[in-house]
Amino acid sequence: MMPIPIWFWFAPLWLAFEAVQLVLSERHIGVKQMARGGDPRESGPGEAVAFCWVLAIVFYWLWMLAMLWPGFGRAQVLCMLGVSVMGAGLRRLLGLKWCLVILTLEGAIRIGMIMSLFGALWRHR
Repeated sequence: MMPIPIWFWFAPLWLAFEAVQLVLSERHIGVKQMARGGDPRESGPGEAVAFCWVLAIVFYWLWMLAMLWPGFGRAQVLCMLGVSVMGAGLRRLLGLKWCLVILTLEGAIRIGMIMSLFGALWRHR
């Protein structure tokens, strides 16, 4: 039986981060804001929140890259990385109207992949 990599134990943190990110994106880019004609890029979160959010995303990417090394859960992490890259490209290509939809789908897929990692751990024990 292969030992569980230390990186795996950060998965619950990233699961919570994804849930918070979904709520924050709805709040800042939400349908109500768009209906009012507001541009979330002009009235986004404060500097401290934006800094923490970007820092968390950087650590999230570093975690995903580190999870590729041991091989445990590699398929899920590759899917998460692929969804993130494709989502970023689609958000840039399709613009603000589709941004919330794409962010929601990305988050749902990444949450599913983290849950799949938990399933892999359960089967591994």
